[in-house]
Amino acid sequence: MTPTNSTSARGGSREITLKKQPMKLLRGLVLAGVLLVPTTSCKVQDFLAVNNNPNGPSLVAPQLSLPAMLYWMNVANPYEGRYVGEYTQMHLFCCSSPPRTWTRMGYDPTSDNGGIHWYITYWQLGQNLVDAINNAEAGQRWDLAGVAYFLKAWGWLSATGTYGELPIKQAFDQTRYYFDYDTQEYAYSEVLRLINVSIADLKRTDGIQDSTTWSRYDKVYSGSKAKWLKAAYGLKAIALNHFSAKSTYSPSAVIANVDSSFVSAADDWLLPYPNTQPGTDGNFWGPSRGNVTSMRQTTFILNLMNGTVTGTADPRMTRMLAPSPDGLYRGYDINATAAISPSTTAPMNFYGYTSTPALGLASRYIFDDKTKFPLITYAELQFIKAEAAYRAGDKATALTAYRNGISTHIDFVNARNLDNGQSPIQITAAEKSAFLADVKIVPASASGLTLSQVMIQKYIALWEWGFDETWMDLRRFHYTDIDPATGTQVYPGFAIPTNLYPDNGSKPVYRIRPRYNSEYVWNVAALTALGAMAADYHTKQIWIVNP
Repeated sequence: MTPTNSTSARGGSREITLKKQPMKLLRGLVLAGVLLVPTTSCKVQDFLAVNNNPNGPSLVAPQLSLPAMLYWMNVANPYEGRYVGEYTQMHLFCCSSPPRTWTRMGYDPTSDNGGIHWYITYWQLGQNLVDAINNAEAGQRWDLAGVAYFLKAWGWLSATGTYGELPIKQAFDQTRYYFDYDTQEYAYSEVLRLINVSIADLKRTDGIQDSTTWSRYDKVYSGSKAKWLKAAYGLKAIALNHFSAKSTYSPSAVIANVDSSFVSAADDWLLPYPNTQPGTDGNFWGPSRGNVTSMRQTTFILNLMNGTVTGTADPRMTRMLAPSPDGLYRGYDINATAAISPSTTAPMNFYGYTSTPALGLASRYIFDDKTKFPLITYAELQFIKAEAAYRAGDKATALTAYRNGISTHIDFVNARNLDNGQSPIQITAAEKSAFLADVKIVPASASGLTLSQVMIQKYIALWEWGFDETWMDLRRFHYTDIDPATGTQVYPGFAIPTNLYPDNGSKPVYRIRPRYNSEYVWNVAALTALGAMAADYHTKQIWIVNP
């Protein structure tokens, strides 16, 4: 980690930052020197004026840094998802022999691969959020402060879910060069504290209430405090549901926060991409970025959608997955070491082509340059509500939420395929009705619903964008846990790779190692105390997934 420009102390219900003012510090040093020379020998104010940089002001309005932070939040899931998506078997990179280290649940030593959440949390968000919160609170802009606290909570939640233990208490202490790690239990407590502050601020009606001053910078909700408040409740529901293995898990709290959150897909947290400069301001998954050209869908996601697992073919399959050139749908086994032969039967890339398409050609689903990319959706929250209600024994509520989740995700698929006139045709009302009426998908009575059904449909709804949450789900069920109601795996067909990375010691992955270039280069003593120098540290189970 890199030392930052402020010293932070946390106490009470808010974060209190003792912010150093470079101008004042320099003035003090100069004035101390002035005592040694005649006061008429120079004009101190003229000298100090060189420190007023109009291109890099020392105080920045909090809304000005918002667009860049929203971008990095939105790009985090797909950026990290290139690797986590292999852990979760959403995709693999075709075709390595043997499969890539990540497909084998390993990691890349002496590399920052897998370190994007670290980079975003401590760098892109870190000091920017400290400054944004300080400036917003000083100006009584509680709406902006509430959004900043939301972003801060999201950062810690994403980071602890990826890496486990984290430096938090000392994270922005400028006096330190080395940083001790806090427990994941503390990380979650800090996440929930920050969300609560965010909610409290977004509810405030005092201070300055003027959405027009920041609506142009808010590319997600256009300055709507009401929608940010819903998002904060949604983030809290996501965090609370991670506690499913703990004695403190409260299904009612999860449900209450979902019910205070999104009321429809109109509230979805979506970031639009103008793609006016292809390769620069387009969707991270789009063809002009070329980040998924070598990716191919797996047999696991295919079998969840083609009827192998559920007994009914899913109409979303032909709108989400990529066909082979012969028009049929296939997937790659995670243990495969070669491409499917002949090439006419191999799945095309996610754009729907055998190679990167030329600029301007129609793509598919969330893999288009102008696709609005999600961070939290109504469908996702409905599946979280369904799981919580199921665990509480309220299967009627669970079934309703489960059906809502499927229905809304079908609409989500249609909407994303319209973002830029993509090639798949829309799922018709008749197809949707038939799918929801199929008792193999939506049981006729609440008593027939299973936890496995909920998690399968959630996996499909988050496929290729909700990597963090999906990986958390798989780890909460230890990848291959049994659903007591069915006697089969919660995730049918999910199997640990047969050729695990050698450092794993035959164990599946549960965390990504801390970012190499900050921690393994500069913070080795703290890593040693944590046990993170062990070759199999990435297989150590994170605190949140066990009782």
